[in-house]
Amino acid sequence: MAILYSLVSRGSVVLAEYSATATNASAIARQILDKITGNDDSHVSYSQDRYIFHVKRTDGLTVLCMADDTAGRRIPFAFLEDIHQRFVRNYGRAVHSAQAYAMNDEFSRVLSQQMEYYTNDPNADRMNRLKGEMSQVRNVMIENIDKVLERGDRLELLVDKTANMQGNTFRFRKQARRFRSSVWWRNVKLTVALIILILVIIYVVLAFVCHGVTLPSCIK
Repeated sequence: MAILYSLVSRGSVVLAEYSATATNASAIARQILDKITGNDDSHVSYSQDRYIFHVKRTDGLTVLCMADDTAGRRIPFAFLEDIHQRFVRNYGRAVHSAQAYAMNDEFSRVLSQQMEYYTNDPNADRMNRLKGEMSQVRNVMIENIDKVLERGDRLELLVDKTANMQGNTFRFRKQARRFRSSVWWRNVKLTVALIILILVIIYVVLAFVCHGVTLPSCIK
């Protein structure tokens, strides 16, 4: 599961964006922004191959991310909600008049951090299940991106497989370290329990030996 790309825009004016890997998601995202019409708030997803572009538009501000299809919808939309709140909190009314990429230098770091969090931290899903903030995602329809982009404008999504493999390797190593740590602690507990058991046996044996030695003197 991974969120690979994200942006924040006002209409088709991109204010900040970040990509975690080499991809042409930025070009496809701009085509999606150009094709989305109307000013109503919306939550929608568009699929291409095994990747899905999730879009949240609220009060004229659009937050978009691209994730692989194993991420489902709850996590990506929780990410979009988080980013929307952070962006509005940081910039307020400035978002309505800012120039393209005006917030990119600062906010791209926030996008990077939150993409990493929602991709790799299991607490991200637990927290959003408890909050129940994303119930509206149930009504989101996933459409093929061809329905949004004109056939002549369609771009093939290109993702750097090496970068994806590196990300998967990182997660595998992280899980392996956790597994080795749990096995080590289990062995420590077993060793301590075994030592305690041996000490108890020695104590019992010594108690019987001492009792056997002192018993004749007691009879006398």
